[in-house]
Amino acid sequence: QVQLVESGGGVVQAGESLRVSCSTSISISSVDVVGWYRQAPGAQRELIATIARGEETNYVPSMEGRFSVSKDDDKNTFTLQRIGLKPEDTAAYLCFVIINGAYYWGRGIQVTVAT
Repeated sequence: QVQLVESGGGVVQAGESLRVSCSTSISISSVDVVGWYRQAPGAQRELIATIARGEETNYVPSMEGRFSVSKDDDKNTFTLQRIGLKPEDTAAYLCFVIINGAYYWGRGIQVTVAT
């Protein structure tokens, strides 16, 4: 069974950094893609970035330069980082993996940026 659990969210001050991790129950070195979405209140879910099996990392253009993603195959975790948070970064952050075309999701973790 594929399980993904996010950690590291909460209330952070504007200007501070965000580090959210996704722990998985599977070997992520064998999955096709790992990645992150976010969903702000009242808004559609938006893709941030993905890392493919061959380590190719892709950022949505509007997110590039603002977020960074990485993964640790030995620990079966992958991480999202953002320096210099802004109030508009307030959202639920969700990790996902793609295995043979099927999506598997974490429950999401709330990040609230306070001013």
